[in-house]
Amino acid sequence: TVEPLDAVRFISNHSSGRQGHAIAAALVKRGARVTLVSGPVNIPDPLGVAMVHVGTAEQMLAACEAALPADIAICTAAVADWRAREWVKGKIKKRPGDTAAPTLSLIQNPDILAQLSSHSQRPGLVIGFATETDNLEANACEKLKRKGCDWILANAVSTDESDGTVFGNAQNKVLLMTGNGQEDWPLMPKTELADRLVQRIIHTIGAVNAES
Repeated sequence: TVEPLDAVRFISNHSSGRQGHAIAAALVKRGARVTLVSGPVNIPDPLGVAMVHVGTAEQMLAACEAALPADIAICTAAVADWRAREWVKGKIKKRPGDTAAPTLSLIQNPDILAQLSSHSQRPGLVIGFATETDNLEANACEKLKRKGCDWILANAVSTDESDGTVFGNAQNKVLLMTGNGQEDWPLMPKTELADRLVQRIIHTIGAVNAES
């Protein structure tokens, strides 16, 4: 997502949206009816999905709630954690002689994954993604409990720009954590990871349906 500071500046991050788009495409291939809520990205919309384009975290939450009820929610978006308390509708100008940068007052954005996990129309399976720069397993475990979701896929983002695991890469490596344990998935193309996740979902839903 992007959070405006003024008419020309915003807060965002390096996420490309590739993983979320790949998962949506993989679900469509398996016959699912998919609503894809996407922030601003520079990749084409996947074919066969109901597409909802948004900008900010608040807009993304509203679009996700509007898409309910749903059987499954998969939250891959790199949502901005904070937004400007007030954003300037014009441009914040740097005046001649100014030596100090403007002070920014930030407030917390809604936690979309946590809100969907506790929603009155909660999907039967809620899956989140966690991006970490350190303590991947511990942070992912804590996030799984705090967010109230069913699964977390945690991926490590290097702080070294020469490392191939930075945002925007065509490959991904994740640690899948569920209430029953964890799986360390190796580095693979994001499209292959999407197929593997969808297969895991189908297996899980099939097992639940068999038990009931």
